[in-house]
Formats: sequence, structure tokens, C-alpha cells
Amino acid sequence: MLIKGLSKTALLVGTLDTKGEEYLFAKNRFNQAGIKTIIIDAGILGSPKLTPDYSNEVVAHAGGVELKELISKANRGSAVSAMTKGVLKTVQELFSKGEFGGIFALGGSSGSAISSAAMRSLPIGVPKILVSTLVGQNADAYVGQSDIALFASVVDIAGINRISSRVIANAVDAMIGMLNGGEIDKKIEKKIVAASMFGVTTQCVTQARKELEEAGLEVITFHMTGNGGMAMEKLITDGLVDAVLDVTTTELCDEIIGGILSAGPTRLTAAVKKNIPQVISLGALDMVNFGPKKTVPEKFKDRKLYVHNENVTLMRTTPNECRAIALDICNKLKGVKARTALIVPLLGISAIATKGQPFYDPEADEVLFSTIREHLPKEVELIELELAINDSDFSSALVAKLLSYLK
Repeated sequence: MLIKGLSKTALLVGTLDTKGEEYLFAKNRFNQAGIKTIIIDAGILGSPKLTPDYSNEVVAHAGGVELKELISKANRGSAVSAMTKGVLKTVQELFSKGEFGGIFALGGSSGSAISSAAMRSLPIGVPKILVSTLVGQNADAYVGQSDIALFASVVDIAGINRISSRVIANAVDAMIGMLNGGEIDKKIEKKIVAASMFGVTTQCVTQARKELEEAGLEVITFHMTGNGGMAMEKLITDGLVDAVLDVTTTELCDEIIGGILSAGPTRLTAAVKKNIPQVISLGALDMVNFGPKKTVPEKFKDRKLYVHNENVTLMRTTPNECRAIALDICNKLKGVKARTALIVPLLGISAIATKGQPFYDPEADEVLFSTIREHLPKEVELIELELAINDSDFSSALVAKLLSYLK
């Protein structure tokens, strides 16, 4: 785990005006197992059915407003926003003091939104469990790039019955297990390299990971599906990464062109801000991702499409799109201070963009390459190789350059 010496205390965050009975059930089960609890009340209306350690008045004040004001305005949206801020501040203060080791919540829409925001603010490795009525609809809205464990409540969280009691008990027992778990017997003194991979660059990254591990580094690989890129950027921002092997920058295509696997506008910026060495390539910039073919937007129906499987349809990037992607890369690398290289595989930027493959398009690739040549900041080392991205020599070149930076 990434967090050592966590307190064996569970922090319970919930709306006690509507979920007091359920939180009392959870609290008692924690206490019976020898786990202490701290309870934060994020409820707004009505009296809490369980005495909290941090009242809703305290939480509202921490959020910059008084509870009476929230009640008088009767605006649910602004009230949830204020209580979210208050819970977030309270949780952060308690965590900084080492007061709890895991965070636990039961919630409907408001409770899930408030508690999950606090959970996402905590480092990876801190146990986090959310039992919610909404996890089956949009888990990403609650989890984001964190390691929250979600439990579907199955029934509404409205009283203790034969179903809700079992679901809540299972979730509590899972948290108890996490808090009682021992340290992982894993050496953590190695430097950590974050690597980006996609199906069409797997061969390259797999070999690079093996070579880096043989050189004594720990490699954490991320799948570039939008969430993967956001998770990688977050770990870099949190200071958990020493260097980056960003082989697969494909999520930029989806952000710029409108695919379904965008990692957002800040992709490719964290390493620059954290001043850590990185080696970048152009993996899978030949494609934009969509779901089943019937879901491809009408405006793209006449484009070069490739059905990867029944759930994934790929669209080849055009010369104009390649220029926009290259400019985005160059702009994001402006001001880079740490040692950085961009290594170009001139013979193919993905497994299906080499000669004879469905996305082979020398014209589009040349626009990508020439735009980078023209606009790449001088601080970034540009290396062009007459190789395809999955050639073993290309993987070795990436590794050699990154190792030279780390030495």
C-alpha cells in the first residue's frame, strides 16, 4: 500500500438526518470488531438520529456558511455544495493529524456526492468504501481517479431490513478487513516510472517495462482509456512518480476531435509541472475511439473506420487533425525544465498504422511529424527513428533514453 501507519479508526461521513439508523448499525458493527469511529454529519434538514462527532453546524461553518442560512434558503444544490466543501475541509484536517485510517459512507444522491468528494481528495492506499443507491448508473462520477470501493445498496438506504443489513454489514466488514490488513511485503525504495499503454502499443510497452524492471525500476502501467490517462496524471501530480514513459498519447485525439476516451484538456501536463524527466512518443495518434459502429457520430460516417470489435470502432485521424494534435503536444511541453525527449517512430505510430495495415496513411503521419519538427520547444530533445512503435529496437531506444535521464 502507499500509505503506512494508518490509524485503525473508521471515519463515517453521512447525512444523519435521513440515514441515522443505518449509520448507528454500521457504527455498532465497527465497534464490536474493535474499530473506533469518528462520525461527520453532512445532513442539512432535520435533527440527526445519531449524535455525531462533528455536527452539521460545524461542517457548514467549515464550508463558509452557517447552517441556519442554508436551511432558510432552501436551495438543495447550494446546500450540497456548501456541505461538500465543509466535509472536504474537515476530512483533510483529520487526515493530516492521522485521526483515521479509512473512510466509509452510505448514501443516496446527495450523500454519495458529498462523501465521494472527500474520498477522492485522499491519497491512493487509504481505504475508502461507499455504499450507494447510484453506483450502477455512473460509477465514474463518484470514483474519478481514486481507489474507492463501491457497494451497490440494492435496496434504498431507508431503514435496516434483511437486505440492507446484510449489504451494510458486508461493506463494514470489508473496511474492517482493510484497516486490520498488514503492510504489503513489497520493496518501495525503487524509483517509479509511469508508462502509458494501449492495445496497439502493448508490444512496445511490455518490452520497455521488462527492460526498466531489469534496470531496477518499478513500472506502473496505465491503460489509455480516458480514466487511465487521468489516473496517471493524478499520480504524477501527487508526487508518486519519478519519471514518465509516455509512449501512448492517444487520448489527445479523443479530446481534440471528439472521441469517447478523452482524458481531458490537462493530459500531458503533470510531468511538466512536477519537473520530472519524461520520454514521450506518438503512440496511437492515428485513431479516435468510439463505441459500436452504430454509435459513431453522423458527421464521421464517411471517414475511414475500423471495427476493432463489436464494442470498439476506431476512426483514422486526418492530416488536419494530426496537425492540431501535434500543436497541442508542442504547446503543452512549453516551459519544460526537466530532461524530456520526444521519440518519433517514423514507420508506424501504432500496430495498425504500419505499411499494409488499415490505418497506414503516410500523408497524415508526415503532417504530424513535420508539425512537431517545426513547433517542438527547443528544450525537448527530438529523436526520429526509422522504426515502427512496436519494433523491439524502438522499445529499447525509449528505455535507454529514460535511463540516461535518471542517471
